Amino acid sequence: MTGRTEQLAANLARVRARIAAGAAAAGRDPDQVTLVAVTKTYPASDVVRLARLGVTDIGENRDQEAAGKAAEVDRLGVAVRWHFVGRLQRNKARSVVRYAELVHSVDSARLAAALAAAAAADRDRPLAVLVQVSVDADPARGGVVPDQLAPVADAVAAEPALRLAGVMTVAPPAWEPAAAFGRLAELAERVRADHPSATAISAGMSGDLEAALACGATHVRIGSDLLGKRAPLG
Repeated sequence: MTGRTEQLAANLARVRARIAAGAAAAGRDPDQVTLVAVTKTYPASDVVRLARLGVTDIGENRDQEAAGKAAEVDRLGVAVRWHFVGRLQRNKARSVVRYAELVHSVDSARLAAALAAAAAADRDRPLAVLVQVSVDADPARGGVVPDQLAPVADAVAAEPALRLAGVMTVAPPAWEPAAAFGRLAELAERVRADHPSATAISAGMSGDLEAALACGATHVRIGSDLLGKRAPLG
């Protein structure tokens, strides 16, 4: 293995050990947790290395970077499942639906409609989406406020070109992660009452994945602990 592959393998072993321990502490099966490697600012070569190490769920948060990276990985013949995890503008919907298999950040019925129109035109299967929730009811950070979760979830579920997969959040800086993810778990249960197949919960990053797993997260989004500390963006 190259030096970079060895580094990624060592980081991956530590992250997988944390997931296993966190799942065990919550009485859960770690195989039911999807590790999404967030590769923003890192090159396609790292995506290829991760895929060869067994990590095939890859997250990106900017379409400008993700679209080109997805095309390069595809040209190299490496199969991965792309997750779009960042805030998404409606004018990027057509680009995103061409490579993403799961969009974590739907925060309005208007965005759902834009994704549905793009998916109907450019995909041969429904696009899976999560409704992002702002658990502290601050929409400035992204996500629907809790009172608007049900209408947005219903709007997604009503689109034939979309599949409502569940919910997502980012823990607010002022909240303890356990409180944030506990609130998301409550909201996820409400969504499942109306949409039983919406079982996915995307929550937890490098600093708080254990709290997320304790609250039922099915997807954890890991960047720095897997790929290393990022250089500041200019």
